[in-house]
Amino acid sequence: MYQIRVKGHLGPGWSDWFGGLTILLEDNGDTLLMGSVDQAALHGVLRKVHDLGMLLISLSRVQSD
Repeated sequence: MYQIRVKGHLGPGWSDWFGGLTILLEDNGDTLLMGSVDQAALHGVLRKVHDLGMLLISLSRVQSD
């Protein structure tokens, strides 16, 4: 399970484009992309963040429940 935090808000319609990751909009203006992906898919998501010109704030691997 990964959490990817980017600057700016994405609409919920972007979830499919990001491989079904959950999109959470934070009060501070950031977007949190969350979900389980393998390494190849993770690199693809990061490439998409880059292609959109979004600022990557953090990438965290978290324990899933």
